Amino acid sequence: MAQDTAVPEPDALPGGAAGGGPPSPAAAPAGRLRPVPVARLAIPVAVGAVLWWVPPPSGVDAPAWHMFAIFVATIVGVIARPLPMGAVTVVGMVATIVTGVLEPGEALSGFSNTTIWLIVVAFFISRGVIKTGLGARLALFFVSRLGRSPLGLAYGLAATDLLLAPATPSNTARAGGIIQPIVRSISASYGSEPGPTSRRIGSYLTSTAFHVNAVTSAMFLTAMAGNPLAAQLAGDQGVDISWGTWALAALVPGLVALVVVPVVVRAVDPPEVRRTPEAADRARAALRDLGPPSSGEKVVTGTIVGLLLLWTLGDALLDVSATTTALIGLVALLLTGVLTWDDVKAETQAWDTLVWFAVLVMMATQLNALGLIPWLSGEMSALVGDMGWQQAFVLLTLVYFASHYLFASNTAHVSAMYAAFLATAIMAGAPPVLAALVLGFISSLFASLTHYSCGPAPVLFGSGYVPVVRWWRTGGLVAVVNIAIWMGVGGLWMRLIGLW
Repeated sequence: MAQDTAVPEPDALPGGAAGGGPPSPAAAPAGRLRPVPVARLAIPVAVGAVLWWVPPPSGVDAPAWHMFAIFVATIVGVIARPLPMGAVTVVGMVATIVTGVLEPGEALSGFSNTTIWLIVVAFFISRGVIKTGLGARLALFFVSRLGRSPLGLAYGLAATDLLLAPATPSNTARAGGIIQPIVRSISASYGSEPGPTSRRIGSYLTSTAFHVNAVTSAMFLTAMAGNPLAAQLAGDQGVDISWGTWALAALVPGLVALVVVPVVVRAVDPPEVRRTPEAADRARAALRDLGPPSSGEKVVTGTIVGLLLLWTLGDALLDVSATTTALIGLVALLLTGVLTWDDVKAETQAWDTLVWFAVLVMMATQLNALGLIPWLSGEMSALVGDMGWQQAFVLLTLVYFASHYLFASNTAHVSAMYAAFLATAIMAGAPPVLAALVLGFISSLFASLTHYSCGPAPVLFGSGYVPVVRWWRTGGLVAVVNIAIWMGVGGLWMRLIGLW
């Protein structure tokens, strides 16, 4: 799986193609056919065919096994990428119908899922953040206040990412569209370019931006496209996780990680530049050039504040769901003219996410309903049956985390493994909400491991500041630190607030 570059996954560039793995061939001239890469197509087809004809294990019915074969072939297709991710999942969905595994209504059921629409609408709202320039203004503000040292710059960029995360489900939009240009500009101003001068400051800021992005992605249900998928899979097993519950549980470990991770990265990849007062001065000058916030920025700010309040309190106090809240926010941006309908139509990543998300949720739901997930969880539970739930849960979490070396997409990993690991943890005796949340947080944090792990990885790694060996070394240490913080501090915090 290791490669020098990777294509951003669904939690990726605005309007970009989704999916992890090698890039697609260049677009063919208009009017000419572009054949599907046969080798890449053959891999998922062969995997699916082999599984289809293998007799199902004892305790698994044929429909469940055939659904599993199509699901695995779809996930392999997402990784091999003979087609964009949305197209791959549509092929998988159609396969469930033509083979008779599912009825058309069952195969299309994911498109009515409210969790899917929550993340799709959040993409539209995040477009307003970028379109109005609010994201860039926030980055300049924090750099101007904190940017007199490399560590201060890192904290400024972390604060920007944190504020944007709740309303930006594309973590690559945050990393690539807002943070990376600031990092590149600051690095260049100190003569730090990819190559011999990279360690002046560019390498440190690039690494920190990436690892901070993984933390902010874990902190909110709407901060990374795979998070609602994890919440949906947990809901299928009777564990309900609201936006507020996720955010509250992640608050303390997330803030601790945002403070600690830049320090850890500095210890592994120390910048040669010790003071950066010019960066703060230039940021202040850029803010003066921008002038006062525009009316559009004010509307977006007010909308996001309202969204955060309703996402946190609306469900409990007003019986307003998270999806309804997001729709209200979208309508506000449309009525005020911050967004036009053309903006909504042009947000291709949102519509792409609607397709692949709906299909993957449908497949995961059917695997559970047909009995495959309960069977697999029972088999895994037998392997840890002699352990106490604490030991079993730690082991399951570590295996789940480390297995991301095999994936180039957070969402593909969640789709393939989250439900089974959660069910196994619950069978082993782990508190359901604790298990669901920790595995949900890990589903963002394991992105730290490699340079092909998720959408932000190729964007930041591709800047050329951090060589592969240093990237993996830093990622390994940050992974250990994150596991300690989120399972240690996070576990105690969730105990304190009564989640287990």
